[in-house]
Amino acid sequence: MLDTGVHTDPAALQELTDAAERQHTEVGADGAVAGYRAGRTLRLGVELRRQLRRRRTQFLLGFVALLPFILVVAFEIGDAQPNRRSGGFVDLATASAPNFVVLALFVSGTFLLPMIVALFFGDTIASESSWSSLKYLLAIPVPRHRVLRQKAIVSAMLSAFALALLPLVALIVGVIWYGAGDAISPTGETVAFADSLLAMLLSVVYIVIQLAWVAGFALLLSVVTDAPLGAVGGAVLVAIVSQILDQITALADLRNYLPTHYSFAWMDLISTDIDWSNMASGALSSVLFGTAFTLLAARRFATKDITS
Repeated sequence: MLDTGVHTDPAALQELTDAAERQHTEVGADGAVAGYRAGRTLRLGVELRRQLRRRRTQFLLGFVALLPFILVVAFEIGDAQPNRRSGGFVDLATASAPNFVVLALFVSGTFLLPMIVALFFGDTIASESSWSSLKYLLAIPVPRHRVLRQKAIVSAMLSAFALALLPLVALIVGVIWYGAGDAISPTGETVAFADSLLAMLLSVVYIVIQLAWVAGFALLLSVVTDAPLGAVGGAVLVAIVSQILDQITALADLRNYLPTHYSFAWMDLISTDIDWSNMASGALSSVLFGTAFTLLAARRFATKDITS
């Protein structure tokens, strides 16, 4: 008899045989292994911890928290006048902590805030494809709709946290450096500190809703391409182009249909007589764009040939 050099313990072999038989009998009529529940796969807590451990998440959140300090240094180096009572939002930035928060949101609203949302949503599926791990994730199996939903929810949580972190840190920094004074609008109106806190909270809520279109579009690009940078960069590029087109007055009322036309409507909250019309239009427009892009992403992902 040929000796292969492998000696099998008869007891161990019997145990493996019994285990295989048990596994065979525990397979249900639908072909699923007994105990398998699609709802238990890719849990939010697991995906959230996984994303928080990524360097890009840590770097982005760190930069968002650092930005208010950079702005303070810029004003300390420059020629800021804390007692100024008129001018634009930049001129009034050092008048009080609420005004400093408004400045932080204003200067980051054109590029940084859309980029944050685009990064979390555009990288979510495309990164799995680029790592060649998406097909293994689906083979667990995790249903495709659940993969997309869970990753989108985690991306939304991280985006909302980052968008809220900026004004929160800016408020703390502003109170320390400039005091908890009244918010002053460019028209000279003053809003009490307590009322301005509510206005800032509503501003963050509006910004989160308004950037829903970026989230949906970045998610669509993420399922279309296997290149994370392409998905993120594409969403940011479209946001920038939309902002450029919004500056062309020759387009007249056509600009109202651009997804970025109402990006800064939250500034209407810094007033004693708030006009809600622009914010309502901006929220509705963004929700419609975001919903359409998300549905397209779900349909594309459901039929996509996963090869990586």
